Amino acid sequence: MMKKTMLWLGVLLPAVIQAQEIAPLFPATPVPDRIILTFAGEPATTQAVTWRTDSLTAKGIAELKPASPHPSREVTPKVFDAATQLLQLPGATAHYHTVNFTGLQPATAYMYRVGDGRNWSEWLHFKTASRGFTPFSFIYLGDAQNDHKSLWSRAIRAAYAHDPHARFMMHAGDLCNRTNVDSEWGEFFYAGGWIYGMMPTIATPGNHEYYRDENRTLTVTKLWRPIFAFPENGPHGLEERAYHVDYQQMRIISICSQSFLLNKADSVSQMAWLEELLKNNPNRWTVVTMHHPVFSSKEGRDNKSLRDALRPLFEKYHVDLVLTGHDHTYGRGIGEQSARGKKISLTGPVYLTSVSGPKQYVPALDGWQQRAGANTQFYQVVNVEENLLRYQSFTVTGELYDAFDLEKKKIRERAD
Repeated sequence: MMKKTMLWLGVLLPAVIQAQEIAPLFPATPVPDRIILTFAGEPATTQAVTWRTDSLTAKGIAELKPASPHPSREVTPKVFDAATQLLQLPGATAHYHTVNFTGLQPATAYMYRVGDGRNWSEWLHFKTASRGFTPFSFIYLGDAQNDHKSLWSRAIRAAYAHDPHARFMMHAGDLCNRTNVDSEWGEFFYAGGWIYGMMPTIATPGNHEYYRDENRTLTVTKLWRPIFAFPENGPHGLEERAYHVDYQQMRIISICSQSFLLNKADSVSQMAWLEELLKNNPNRWTVVTMHHPVFSSKEGRDNKSLRDALRPLFEKYHVDLVLTGHDHTYGRGIGEQSARGKKISLTGPVYLTSVSGPKQYVPALDGWQQRAGANTQFYQVVNVEENLLRYQSFTVTGELYDAFDLEKKKIRERAD
């Protein structure tokens, strides 16, 4: 009897393991999930939202009305039909829906919900940007990448708890580890939960958002465009990866550094596009985000080709911050050798790398850095005033780790 039992277990156990690998850990249902706000157009008058349902729920609609403290439904919401696409991944087939709310009033709070007319999300709030400048703040996070549910969750939740009124959250690439593994994106959404539906996301793709397809072509994850509705104002072929957003006198530029480094045509097109954006920039502040750092903070890394190409443009056109990830350490500097305590004349942007997830590397401690950190999860809060930008980096347990102010002493002169 014992021998037959052992044989029975030996036959069935592999089948059980295989079923567990295929079964989705975060299955889609008729009820909307993975709701996330992004900017696909002018932040003062538009607001994009995407969400997911199961493969049988092909219809998507969103309802929108001015936010009210009253629970009664005295205002009839405006209805928007979603653009819907089916995404098939191993063990995870689902519909992704996208709506771009248009015709909105600047500096106005709205409430919305998404669904199919029967199955609805909860009502969620957002606020449009002002047309001109008003002070605001945003959150910047380095690589999330691994262990979203168990460890990265504390980073995004601590950041939101610290500044729940931040106007958007910026991710500097490598949001997940394995490109097209749906369960990892499921953990990413588990960690952030309803925060994504209340605070818009700006994200730039990292190397872990890319893979080589069957033709060995460098390809962004199949989940990028269904999940994120970003502006399609970048170079052809890099839609929603290289793009820009103008938010209350700040120009935010996402450079797709993975394709920049590995595809010559993409580097050429991004260089021309970037210079035009920097040269013809009416905004007070300029922030660039990309995954790979111009100055590396990890031991043994150096993106020289990226630095040689981009640094002259950043300095010529007075970029203020360059926010990156990739190196799984913390680093901050202006790219010049300097002794500790020496007064530095700031001639270019402040370069930053940070990490919000648990994957950590050994820091380089090169001379370009005025502040470095390792084996620590961080989040950053940036407060933007008309003539002052205040940057603060915190550990996920709330301790202030690094801080500096950038002051605009005069209106930036346009470079020739």
